[in-house]
Amino acid sequence: MQLPEDDVASDVPPSERAWSALDGEDGATGVPLDSAVKAAVGDCAIYISGRRESRRLSVDEAALAARKGEGFVWIGLQQPSAAVVERVAAAFGLPELAVEDAVHAHQRPKLDVYGDMLFVVLKPVRYVDHEEVVDVDELAVFVGPTFVVTVRHGASDVLRRVRKELDSVVGLKPASTPAGVLYRTADLVVDGYGDSINEINTDVDDIEVEVFESPEGTDRSERIYKLKREIAEFRRAVSPMIPALERLASESVPDFVQELRPYVRDVQDHLARVAEAIEAHDHLLSDVLQANVARVGTMQNQIALRQNEDMRRISAWAAIALVPTAVAGVYGMNFDNIPELHWRYGYYAVLGTIVVICTGLYRLFRRNGWL
Repeated sequence: MQLPEDDVASDVPPSERAWSALDGEDGATGVPLDSAVKAAVGDCAIYISGRRESRRLSVDEAALAARKGEGFVWIGLQQPSAAVVERVAAAFGLPELAVEDAVHAHQRPKLDVYGDMLFVVLKPVRYVDHEEVVDVDELAVFVGPTFVVTVRHGASDVLRRVRKELDSVVGLKPASTPAGVLYRTADLVVDGYGDSINEINTDVDDIEVEVFESPEGTDRSERIYKLKREIAEFRRAVSPMIPALERLASESVPDFVQELRPYVRDVQDHLARVAEAIEAHDHLLSDVLQANVARVGTMQNQIALRQNEDMRRISAWAAIALVPTAVAGVYGMNFDNIPELHWRYGYYAVLGTIVVICTGLYRLFRRNGWL
């Protein structure tokens, strides 16, 4: 894809020609647009033969340098507004649909080819262990034969690490080309996936120990559900990246990317292992969740059984206690014609009758397992 040609015959200075449209304000912040662009640019430099030129470029100088094709330029935007991205896109001739995706975060990882330009969305992941939360950022990368434009949403340090590598090593391969910057960015993102998987593995092991070694009835379902939800978020960052890397390693990409296909395949292998680990952890957590539910259910059944036993025991003793209570209640009434009231041995007969009935009830309940 060709950037707008430089009108070398014009008498207007290049910086004024390229960015004469920077008048106005940024609608998101209300500050002058040129100030908003400068604030959003984390770094902007030209790399010739794998070596960074020491002077930091303005955006208009970077666009003109990209047109000349001497090395390549890399401009990095950090949390930019829509107006800032659109201004940079106008200078570099970026495709409108890709610019819209770069402005609005929460895109799925993908790779789109626009002539001799690539647009890639990557999702760096960081696992916050003490909170057991997967923190997902977003990187949008425009790659042409002579330029790289990156848009970062979030706090990921992946692009800073790639630039540090590129700035500190003369002639670094393969990251000393625009396609190399894309490769190293994808490589570090996938390395971050591996680090996160290792930390998740530790938490999954902890949950297994808690479920199978803690006292029965201890419910760990909340923690298990939370970790499964974070793994699902992790999967949404990883799974769409698999076909994107497959396409990047295929024949359908522009010529300037072809030399990096072996490196991309290596990243593919690492990503495949991460995807397999995610699925394994998800299935394992499902099994652990079922085991936790079974253990909690078993304990609840045991509690219910003990409660039923206690109720039977209480009911049995209540039935036994009812006999003397009922007899005493009858003989406590003030009537003259109560049977055996005036019998000399009536008191002992009533007590004996109560003892016999209570003893019989006790043996009956004992035989039936109620006592």
